[in-house]
Amino acid sequence: MRRDVFHAIADPTRREILNIIFHRSTTLNGVGESFDMSRQAISKHIKILTECGLIVVHQQGRERYCHAKLDKLQDVADWLEPFRKTWEHRFEKLDHLLSDMKRKKKRT
Repeated sequence: MRRDVFHAIADPTRREILNIIFHRSTTLNGVGESFDMSRQAISKHIKILTECGLIVVHQQGRERYCHAKLDKLQDVADWLEPFRKTWEHRFEKLDHLLSDMKRKKKRT
């Protein structure tokens, strides 16, 4: 199955794993301690995040450490940009409308 960053962030557990690793690189066991689920389930989430290029796991002694590599999230930001611009434009129009309504109300 081909996975991309959108697939990775679709799951709330994976988003929380990213959040944990973003704030501090940690071991696989350290990630698992934050969740009430099996090591196998955590490993599956880590595998998906690794396949999507959002984290890197490397061996250091006997431990495997996870590091965030969040530059791929730019794909999400790029995809969201047109929507952000649309909503920004709509809110600006609403601000103008409300300002006009206030001015008209003050005149009466």
